Amino acid sequence: MSAMRLVGVCAALLVALVSAAGADHANERTAMFETDTFTTSEGELKITFVGHGTLMFTFGDTVIHVDPVSREADYSGMPKADLILVTHDHGDHLDPAAIAAVRQEGTIVVLTQKCAEAVPGATVMANGDVETVAGLKIEAVPAYNIVHMRSPGQPFHPQGEGNGYVITFSDTRVYVAGDTENIAEMKALKDIDIAFLPMNLPYTMTPEMLAAAARAFRPKVLYPYHFGKTDTAELVQLLADEADIEVRIRQME
Repeated sequence: MSAMRLVGVCAALLVALVSAAGADHANERTAMFETDTFTTSEGELKITFVGHGTLMFTFGDTVIHVDPVSREADYSGMPKADLILVTHDHGDHLDPAAIAAVRQEGTIVVLTQKCAEAVPGATVMANGDVETVAGLKIEAVPAYNIVHMRSPGQPFHPQGEGNGYVITFSDTRVYVAGDTENIAEMKALKDIDIAFLPMNLPYTMTPEMLAAAARAFRPKVLYPYHFGKTDTAELVQLLADEADIEVRIRQME
C-alpha cells in the first residue's frame, strides 16, 4: 500500500472513530433522561423528557429538539438536530446557545417572529401556519393567556406571540402546547394522540384548566409538562373518570 493511500485510510478510520465516539457520548447524554416509545405506522417514535418545557423526539433517523435550553441539559453532548421548534421568546424556551450547540448544516429551526432576531436563518411560522418541514407536517397553534396577567391588561403570554405545535409522525399526531391556557384554539384540536400541556401558576394553566382542555380535545395520552411545583396528583384525580385519556407523569423539573 502506498504511503498516500495509507494516510487516506488512517484519516478515514480517525473520522469514523470520532463519529462513533460522538454518537456514544450523545447516547450517554440522552440516557440520563426518562424516555417513552410509541409505535407509529412508519416506525418508532421516541420521546425524551429533558426538563421543564424541553423535549426531544427521535423518529427513525430524524431528531427534533423542542425549546432546547442549556439549564436543562448540556447540549454540547446531545444529538444533533434535523429540526428545532421554539415556542416563544422567554428565556426558559429560547436559548440561542443551546440551539447553536445542536444545529448542524441542514438543521431547520422553526420559531415565532419575536424569536427571529435571536436566531438568524430560521423559519418563522405564525399562528395557523401549516408547513412540511424535515419531512414532517408541522401546524402552528396559538398559545396565549386569557386569565393570568402580569398586570391589568398585560397577559404573561400575549395573543399572537407564541406557538404551540402539532407534529405529525406518520399516523401519530403530537401536540406540544408551549406556554398557554385552555384557549378555544386548543379545545378545537382534532385527532391528537399525544399532548403536552403546561400546568404552572401564574404563567399557564391550573390543573382544573388543563383537565377542562383535555376533556375538550381528548388526547389519547396526556403529559402535563412545565409544571414546576404544581401537584400533578391533582390532575390525575381530576381526570380519573376519563378512561380514554391516559395521564402520564414524567420527571420534567
